[in-house]
Amino acid sequence: MVPVVTVLASALDTGGAQYAGRRAAMLAKLGELDAEHAKALAGGGPKYVQRHRDRGKLTVRERVELLIDPDSPFLELSALAGHGTGFPVGGSGVNGIGVISGTEAMISASDPTVRGGSTNPWSLRKSLRSMQIAIENRLPLVNLVESGGADLPTQKEIFIPGGQIFRDLTRMSAAGIPTIALVFGNSTAGGAYVPGMSDYVVMIEGRSKVFLAGPPLVKMATGEESDDESLGGASMHARQSGLADFLAAGEHDALRIGRSIVTRLNWRKPRSGPANTAAEPAHDPEELLGIVPEDLKVPFDPREVIARIVDGSDFDEFKPLYGTSLVTGWAALHGYPIGILANARGILFSEESQKAAQFIQLANQIGVPLLFLQNTTGYMVGASYEQAGIIKHGAMMINAVANSRVPHLTIVLGASYGAGNYGMCGRAYDPRFLFSWPSAKSAVMGPAQLAGVLSIVGRQAASARGEPYDEEADAAMRTMVEEQIEAESQAFFLSGRLYDDGVIDPRDTRSVLGMCLSVIDGAPGPTGRPDGAGAGPAAGAGLAGQSRYGIFRM
Repeated sequence: MVPVVTVLASALDTGGAQYAGRRAAMLAKLGELDAEHAKALAGGGPKYVQRHRDRGKLTVRERVELLIDPDSPFLELSALAGHGTGFPVGGSGVNGIGVISGTEAMISASDPTVRGGSTNPWSLRKSLRSMQIAIENRLPLVNLVESGGADLPTQKEIFIPGGQIFRDLTRMSAAGIPTIALVFGNSTAGGAYVPGMSDYVVMIEGRSKVFLAGPPLVKMATGEESDDESLGGASMHARQSGLADFLAAGEHDALRIGRSIVTRLNWRKPRSGPANTAAEPAHDPEELLGIVPEDLKVPFDPREVIARIVDGSDFDEFKPLYGTSLVTGWAALHGYPIGILANARGILFSEESQKAAQFIQLANQIGVPLLFLQNTTGYMVGASYEQAGIIKHGAMMINAVANSRVPHLTIVLGASYGAGNYGMCGRAYDPRFLFSWPSAKSAVMGPAQLAGVLSIVGRQAASARGEPYDEEADAAMRTMVEEQIEAESQAFFLSGRLYDDGVIDPRDTRSVLGMCLSVIDGAPGPTGRPDGAGAGPAAGAGLAGQSRYGIFRM
């Protein structure tokens, strides 16, 4: 009898020129990522940071660091928000998951050195995404508030969708998810409702100001003369209005009180953590830098990635001889069981689609989360593939992904083009978390293919009109389109628009996924939704073995 060996071997030649070239290209991209992160870390720049310090205030990142437990990890989310949009990188705030008094919590902190902490379209999206994660995973939410309100020149993009923040705060409270506001400075106009709709409110004497309208607007509206303190000061709210539950002596005291509140929540996860002991991968995660080719048309074996992120490099592959362009199988990561779907050669055929649908059903049957490792150019096209049913088989896979009830995690390693992005659980399919490597690219199709399609359409249109085709204009168009699509498909561009939850160093993949799985473990049932419900007819199908799917075309 042949023994079954599930620990992955590695064929990666770390001493070869190919590996060295790929590693160098990834390190160059990581250098670019560091430069973008530095912009976020700089806040509003030296001038405004110094002015903030001269007022005796902590910076936003100092506040976060003092709030979370010493030497505990902080998973920052959407750090590149606003990249390439004309707004400051970082979205005028810091959002992420940290451990406070032993409890995992979502932290949303405005940065007053960036345009007074005002909310712009990208910081709004960042906040809404953070609240979505908190709701789905039942994370207590701690808001560190110091903001001048909406960025008025872009109010048309903020005002109407911004109401969702207040809606979600009340829905979180109704679902039993605690919300806490620590007010460090101004919280005006609509922003006054953040503490107003939070379960717990801490204000700082002489610093916090919360009012619907400041003294100038009150005078214009009513003719009343007033000052900041009597209108919305911390002392007034603690002694008269009752809006403040705690009156802190200073910023450090406010953070101390915030930690104490979290302690007194007595927040407990419904599960006791991973059942298995986590063994480190048998292969060095440092080697993840040299796996993905710079040219994403060149395939790579995703097992080399899996071997460097899962416990003990132990991977029990499912259907290894069928649909070989998609690797599926079972593993554990930091002790948490997971199912993995990873693109091997980019293209998804009918066999891969059917294999994926079956594997997703199996994961739902036993309530195991799914990890999608994307490197796909999409579903195969051509007459023979259409005749063999690629549409119905691709639809079957997308159906399975869309209606799967277990939590999904997605990492975009390389290409993510066309409907392959959907079938491999892209942003539109609501994975609990989605991160990208710096090598990732995503678009409706590759730049050259898209430019080529436009060229063919143009030629056909000219022929139909009986006109000669302008080859010189065609060449210029192709160059322009290829450059545009190449720029718009880059990981940094997409992350700036919050199409992922952040661009990560490949070497951090195991740690990031481990934190995500720990967070997911805090939500009840396979769905993790507060009420066990999801969208559409599948609502209420929160138990293993009770998954619901749309009609599969067989």
